Amino acid sequence: MESQKDAFYTFIRELQHTITSTLEKVDGKAKFKEDEWYRKEGGGGFSRIIEKGNVFEKGGVSISAVHGELPVAMQNYFKVKDADFYATGISLVIHPLNPMVPTVHANFRYFEMYDKKGKIVDCWFGGGLDLTPYYLYEEDAKHFHQVCKTVCDRHEVADYKTFKKKCDEYFHNTHRNEARGIGGLFYDYCRASDAFSMADWLKFQKDMASHFLEAYVPIVEKRKDLSHTLANIEWQEIRRGRYVEFNLVHDKGTLFGLKTNGRIESILMSLPPAVQWRYDHHPEAGTKEAELVEVLENPRDWV
Repeated sequence: MESQKDAFYTFIRELQHTITSTLEKVDGKAKFKEDEWYRKEGGGGFSRIIEKGNVFEKGGVSISAVHGELPVAMQNYFKVKDADFYATGISLVIHPLNPMVPTVHANFRYFEMYDKKGKIVDCWFGGGLDLTPYYLYEEDAKHFHQVCKTVCDRHEVADYKTFKKKCDEYFHNTHRNEARGIGGLFYDYCRASDAFSMADWLKFQKDMASHFLEAYVPIVEKRKDLSHTLANIEWQEIRRGRYVEFNLVHDKGTLFGLKTNGRIESILMSLPPAVQWRYDHHPEAGTKEAELVEVLENPRDWV
């Protein structure tokens, strides 16, 4: 029987191809370049990067499967000693060229921890997806969240309201007192219980990951050809600065990658190519830019 970790890895390898081939068709120009890499402590992955396209300025869709001795920093974090681990997942960030098209992030992962005899002592799923617009289109936010909710509603293990709330709480620049975007889903440490098995969580994980394209691509198609100005691009780059701040200051995935000697290029593929930081910048009241900030400071229920 195929192990749970092998089944999930096979799934994300196929999903990576589906996502990248679909996004290439949407872009119509740029192609993803695949880079295979290895981690000296064990494992490796495949990073696919797209740049300078008609639609996507930069993006990455990466899968990995790494293993070995759990680094001391992570042993302290998990409060264990002398543990080994296996972690696999798919992670993506897409930064569109047109500021009317939102940036998107998604991550779906699986983790196992072992004692020194190789016995699994803990395992869990985690993941989610979230949308980061530069200009707010409420119908886009509703569409994205509706896809998330529809998938959650098919699985007893998943609760949309709980995962949506966790997303709003997690993707939050506390030092700015504002959200990174308009949210989506976030869940972690999803373990077996008396009510649910790991097979139940695997079904939900695969279902949600398989519907990422349905949540995002229709928004891209609707907004990618909208007219925009240099002022719109400047605002996009300022907001991208807040995206960078979150990823480097708060994101646990970035921290895990750095503390397990992950591949730096793959960890930092999420960073946008053009960014601005303006001193004490605030949009003028009554503008579309100010409308976005209002939503980031006061998260809404979209469905």
